[in-house]
Amino acid sequence: MSKKTKKKATAQNEVKVSPKKQSVIESEPVTSKAQGSSHNKKNTHKKDFKHSIKASMHGITPRMINRHALTVVEKLQRQGYEAYVVGGCLRDLLLGKKPKDFDVATNARPEQIQAIFQRQCRLVGRRFRLAHVMFGREIIEVATFRAGHAEHHNEKLAKQSEEGMLLRDNVYGTLEQDAERRDFSVNALYYNPQDNTLRDYFNGIDDLKNGKLRLIGDPVTRYQEDPVRMLRSIRFMAKLEMFLDKPSEAPIKELSHLLKNIPPARLFEESLKLLQGGSGVKTYRLLRQYGLFEQLFPLLQNYFTEREDSMAEKMILRALTSTDERVADKLPINPAFLFAAFFWYPLRERVEMLKNEGGLNNYDAYALASNDLLDVLCNALAIPRRHTAVIRDIWSLQLQFLKRTPKSVQRVMEQSKFRAGFDLLVMRAEIEGGEAVELSAWWHEYQFSNDSQRQDLVKELPSQPKKRKYHRRKRSSATKNTNKATYE
Repeated sequence: MSKKTKKKATAQNEVKVSPKKQSVIESEPVTSKAQGSSHNKKNTHKKDFKHSIKASMHGITPRMINRHALTVVEKLQRQGYEAYVVGGCLRDLLLGKKPKDFDVATNARPEQIQAIFQRQCRLVGRRFRLAHVMFGREIIEVATFRAGHAEHHNEKLAKQSEEGMLLRDNVYGTLEQDAERRDFSVNALYYNPQDNTLRDYFNGIDDLKNGKLRLIGDPVTRYQEDPVRMLRSIRFMAKLEMFLDKPSEAPIKELSHLLKNIPPARLFEESLKLLQGGSGVKTYRLLRQYGLFEQLFPLLQNYFTEREDSMAEKMILRALTSTDERVADKLPINPAFLFAAFFWYPLRERVEMLKNEGGLNNYDAYALASNDLLDVLCNALAIPRRHTAVIRDIWSLQLQFLKRTPKSVQRVMEQSKFRAGFDLLVMRAEIEGGEAVELSAWWHEYQFSNDSQRQDLVKELPSQPKKRKYHRRKRSSATKNTNKATYE
């Protein structure tokens, strides 16, 4: 066969799929040996024909991969290591979605990765040691292949709790072992840009095609190893519109209590991924369905009803709907607003209790109730102080909206969190009716009026009673501990 004929035959075999028309196509094993690049003579990539697939058959080319991720892979391969683009970014590309992050997996140890990238790299994590390779503000996460935990492994590398949770997961292994340690089949995909091939060890591409989310290995064991996998399954179902297969679904309710073993800071980060990803309403319903929402937010469990028609439940749905809309419109979102909305009615209940049983005035009751509630939230979810300060401001504004004098309304308008506070007031009006409706309508009109119109709006209000002077009463120890059990 002439060289010209060979080139023509090769071109016909390379099927290209436009990213816009991407769909998961039937896997086709690679039948020819991929050629290594001339600069990579030491490369230790194993040729695994059984699990290798032509990436071009699924519309994936090196051009679709983040250039910094490609740089990391190429540099590791030049040093003789195996390296692949891995996980969720490939899943998203196969589904025709734009990946948020591009991660890399390699057989190089974290210290070896750091030696290659030097000042550009920092090692992070104790439970799961990783390398972050930095390109300006962008970070490429590089993980070393993991293996299963054998009893003889040193506790410095591998450690499990009595309930089976992995406290340390730094046992390194091979590519095949790493695939077994991945959570879901659709995330156990590896891409080698050098020969444009995909490695698929657990039929993840077929699962994507069928919309199936499937845990690798025994579901009970995998959830016990890392209970956050239960939350991840919910997030992927909502975000990717997939269904969880029966074996992976069955143990979730029974094991949901294991989430209490997860560090609060990690739960906070996971809650943001769940509720601020653009599918908040769907995620919330799935969390409720599988008994996971009350594990994340136990304080709200007392407000749940069969018909989901309590004020607290309506507020949760309204806040999540608003967040989903803002994500869709590419508008900024603040987790502090979500938490302020979620816990507005528990706050109100606590305020009324302090007023009735503790004899506190409205403002002192709000201040004390806010402190108590935020203490509980911080213990459960480790909400950062920058967010708790905003939550407090949003709650405080609900009180300030009540007082409408020429001086006070201007002060309220000048507050940095006015818009967030007003948005909560509007949601309250939709749910509560009554006084909140009049308040939200008045403040809406005031915002969009000129100075003269604003003066008229204040004058038209019914005269407010003069503020009564009072002496602040010292709280007794009984008042301090009133109903404390409600939040514990």
